[in-house]
Amino acid sequence: MEKRLNAYVEKMVGAVDDVNKINPEYFSKYNVKKGLRNSDGSGVLVGLTEIGEVHGYVLYEGERKEDEGRLIYRGIDVVDLVRGFQQEQRFGFEEVCYLLLFGKLPNKAQIDEFTSLLGDMRTLPNGFTEDMILKAPSSDIMNKLARSVLVSYSYDNDPDSIEAKNLLRQSIELIARFPTMAAYGFQAKSHYYGGQSLYIHMPRPDLSTAENILHMIRPDNKYTRTEAEILDLALVLHAEHGGGNNSTFAARVVSSTETDTYSAIAAAVGSLKGPKHGGANIKAMQMLEDIKENVSDWGDDEEVKAYLTRMMNREVFDRAGLIYGLGHAVYTLSDPRTILLKEKAHNLAIEKGREKEFLLYDAVERIGPEVFSRKKGTSKNICANVDLYSGFVYNALGIPTELFTPLFAVARIVGWCAHRIEEVVCMQKIIRPAYKSITMPQPFVHLEER
Repeated sequence: MEKRLNAYVEKMVGAVDDVNKINPEYFSKYNVKKGLRNSDGSGVLVGLTEIGEVHGYVLYEGERKEDEGRLIYRGIDVVDLVRGFQQEQRFGFEEVCYLLLFGKLPNKAQIDEFTSLLGDMRTLPNGFTEDMILKAPSSDIMNKLARSVLVSYSYDNDPDSIEAKNLLRQSIELIARFPTMAAYGFQAKSHYYGGQSLYIHMPRPDLSTAENILHMIRPDNKYTRTEAEILDLALVLHAEHGGGNNSTFAARVVSSTETDTYSAIAAAVGSLKGPKHGGANIKAMQMLEDIKENVSDWGDDEEVKAYLTRMMNREVFDRAGLIYGLGHAVYTLSDPRTILLKEKAHNLAIEKGREKEFLLYDAVERIGPEVFSRKKGTSKNICANVDLYSGFVYNALGIPTELFTPLFAVARIVGWCAHRIEEVVCMQKIIRPAYKSITMPQPFVHLEER
């Protein structure tokens, strides 16, 4: 049967290719914003939110002017948040969760109560690990994560209610359990597809989210304070990025139908899996590995520039003509997440004896925009985005590549849940944009006449 299906697909794929081509001129003719992007690359304004703001430009006399990048969580600059956490030498992800869900920073008693609750909720329901993760392992952890989210519906006594208190309960449970789901999905994949020993470490209620991740994925449970701090920083910086990023928008679109939380969040996980979204840091790291193999002197800017030029000319690496880790839909002059993560990445590189490699990443950040501008013939500014250094950080932490995107999901689940609640409670209108049909009319022809 499978052979017959494959033969049919091979025969008909040409027809599918032919029928799914739209003349690019039509997008201009009908003023269609392809990819919901304006002509300058910015996103089409489709909604309002009080949760997060991604700032990269200002409007001056009706024109868009580039500005230093800023990322705002509930009105608070993420730089101020991170500096505060660092000054007080404490983990910040749990506090960011509280801020995004409830709209304000918690006091000591409030964060202690919230952190304790998350700690107690990290363990998966009875039988979940054995029946839903270990019995049906997946070669891709993101697919396993999406399935784990959907299966959670069956373990919920009130899965369909969209009352605010129910949405909040479900959100807290998912935020707490995502690290465990991702870690166990990784262990199952490593065992059944990689032939590794299977070990399941129970999450510890006394540890932060970042500490628990390292505790659960490492055979010996050990990690350093520096390692936990930089992973916590990565979680803070990936927790929210406005309503327009693809996975959050997917969560809002699905939530607008008033479906259940698990369906909406699973849709967001599916979106994040895509290499143009959550998998971008993997591409950046793979690109750097290719550069390391083909550039003999990592400290020679001219040699690095020459190889990046060949990359832009589609001669090397994946021949896509891209320098991964550079450029962003909103940020132009700077990405605040990159600046904050790069600082800690340098410290980690020194601790791990990988400073030379770190300096190569820095060279790509410095030289890449110049190569891009020369190739494209444009003076448009582009900056390094967070993906350039996040892959390096995870790799330096010994985190396997297949966990990079799941860790993104562990952080972004907070933003997804906050936006779902805002969409359901506040908007109360199904998202239903329009598509212009450009099909030419044709008559019906009877079967025997075709």
